[in-house]
Amino acid sequence: MSQTGKRKTSRRSAPRAPGGAANKIREPASLRERATRRAQERRRTTRKALPALAAANRHKRSDQRSSANLPENLKAFSPKNIGIMYRPQTQDAIDQAKELASWLQEHGFRVYSAPGQRLVRGCSQLTKRNLDDIEWMIVLGGDGTYLRAVQLLEGRQIPILGVNMGSLGFLTETRVEELYKSVLSTIHKKMEFRPRAMLKITVARDGKVRAAFLALNDAVIERGSSTHLISLAVYNEGHLVGEIKADALIVASPTGSTAYNLAAGGPILHPDVRAIVLTPVCPHALTTRPLIFPDDQEIHFKLLTTDKTVDLTIDGRYCGEVTPRDEVTITRHEREHFVIRKSSHNYFTLLREKLKFGERD
Repeated sequence: MSQTGKRKTSRRSAPRAPGGAANKIREPASLRERATRRAQERRRTTRKALPALAAANRHKRSDQRSSANLPENLKAFSPKNIGIMYRPQTQDAIDQAKELASWLQEHGFRVYSAPGQRLVRGCSQLTKRNLDDIEWMIVLGGDGTYLRAVQLLEGRQIPILGVNMGSLGFLTETRVEELYKSVLSTIHKKMEFRPRAMLKITVARDGKVRAAFLALNDAVIERGSSTHLISLAVYNEGHLVGEIKADALIVASPTGSTAYNLAAGGPILHPDVRAIVLTPVCPHALTTRPLIFPDDQEIHFKLLTTDKTVDLTIDGRYCGEVTPRDEVTITRHEREHFVIRKSSHNYFTLLREKLKFGERD
């Protein structure tokens, strides 16, 4: 083996702490050259257009999201073990993930690939046994890939950096041309960890919990292949809210309010709002409208039709049938999910860019 090969092996086998060594990490020259003039101009325009008030209040917002409000693993964030998940249907996402994995390994980090995915030589694969080892997750794909990563973490408060290689990219906000800059900013502690509420969903039968799930976006109770409307009784803290007959019922977190909920005519909730929104899909009665509940209260659902079942979908993933004997309970999950964002991130800018909010043309 050549001396060069020996040096590379030595670097990978003995990861360096990302403290002082991280300051020497630079974005690959080839990737810097790929940044288009259009992307550079967009960044310049954005910087010039930032309101003076936002700059004046930046420190105030940072204080509100100080390390005192973070879990212990994020207060002293210095990742050495990083997981990568890519969108398998997109070759560009696969190529970018492999290039990123090699680059991280060269700089002393240990890289893990998502289950069923392969990166480069030297990477380990994530399993139930080693999920607790990773400290940071990088997702290359669209919002669906991001949601799959959240499900993989099973409530662990491991922050995720989402890199948009899909179509909308509401959760995967980072542009691919800014991938390495965002990774470096995260390593150098220049990014923020923004908390997002999750939902806890339990399905009980005869008083015994038979299934439990978590959702970052939403839980949907729908009629499935049946041609008939579903009929559900909705309870809040044990009190009957009403009976709803519709094609489906969406229960969304503030993060999920801009997903299926919005498409069904539900309201947009700011991510910092402590609420859960319930939106019927094509309700039978015109008086049936979306409802917003405090997220510290339990919402219960009971199927009223005794001869039918309904489907339960969590974050777009089918999770099984609900029968008339079952009771579905939804409340805020005890843990929060953390997304990685720039300190200059503004939710309403995101609404305008991604959803064209407020545009008339």
